[in-house]
Amino acid sequence: MNIAKAISILGLLVMTIAIVYAFAFGNFAVEGAWITSHPWGIVSLVDLYVGFTLFSLWIVYREKSLAAKIVWVALMMVLGNWTAALYVLLALNASRGDWKKFWMGDRAQ
Repeated sequence: MNIAKAISILGLLVMTIAIVYAFAFGNFAVEGAWITSHPWGIVSLVDLYVGFTLFSLWIVYREKSLAAKIVWVALMMVLGNWTAALYVLLALNASRGDWKKFWMGDRAQ
């Protein structure tokens, strides 16, 4: 479980640096238009959002509260794998070493 925590922390840090860099030095209007004007850019976006959706299904399964489900899924769709890394880290901490609780949340009981 400690390895999983380290990987999620590393992912969170790397994604934070990447997002800050993109906001500071990028131009989403120009670069987003470039991405969506190329077939492989479109494939990459479809691939990302299919992954975000699959990960969101796990979140929806784990969370009890409708509000929590909505917030986490919205964050997933906007911030992508930054949200995934944060969610995994929080789920690992909440599970306290119990992998069943990690995967299933409160449904594990």
